[in-house]
Amino acid sequence: MSAQPTRARPLVAIDGPVGAGKSTVALGLARALGFGYVNTGAMYRAVALAAREAGIKPDDSGLSTRLAPLLESISIAFEGTQLILNGRDVTAALTESEIGDLASRFSALPVVRARMRELQRAAGAQGGVVMEGRDIGTAVFPDAEFKFFLDADVKIRAERRFEELRAMGATISRAEVMGQLMERDRRDRSREHAPLRCAPDAIVIDSTSLDAARVIEQIKKRIEASAKSS
Repeated sequence: MSAQPTRARPLVAIDGPVGAGKSTVALGLARALGFGYVNTGAMYRAVALAAREAGIKPDDSGLSTRLAPLLESISIAFEGTQLILNGRDVTAALTESEIGDLASRFSALPVVRARMRELQRAAGAQGGVVMEGRDIGTAVFPDAEFKFFLDADVKIRAERRFEELRAMGATISRAEVMGQLMERDRRDRSREHAPLRCAPDAIVIDSTSLDAARVIEQIKKRIEASAKSS
């Protein structure tokens, strides 16, 4: 795909919009390959949670200046599917719909993206990682050995997101999920810095009619085939 980097093991980038199945696929693929797993969307949600707890709002004046010290001191780590923010497990809190909306708004800021990119690149520096998000193959790791773009029909994505949130205990309607998803799509695709787009050398997989297991198998086969031919 891209020019060969110097990582000890390959890095797999999986990008795509909300509800395309990235998290389930990326986690399952990481387990199948024996790789680490990094959910960059959860990292942005962690920033949003930390900002809310610090009383920082997206419409505050001097927002980037207020965020700078918080971003510099923030600590984010993954323990399996749990996200540890500054030493505590905040996984459950990240499912709140308000946090998702705040994450979308804060993630448009260059100061936030720059800091998260630092942390993401550090997490994937040695390879052996499946990293999912919206700009992994285009901005974070444009030299990733494997790039995939996962997409699906918007109605299917909204239904998947609804079921995911309901399983996490969130109280929200299908109509609310659809509205939030379409707004997230608009923000993600139109933001000035690192918008959601498919890398030119990424393999596109439409998961509309595929379950996670079949998508994982497709990706795993491509990776294994590439390894055999190299």
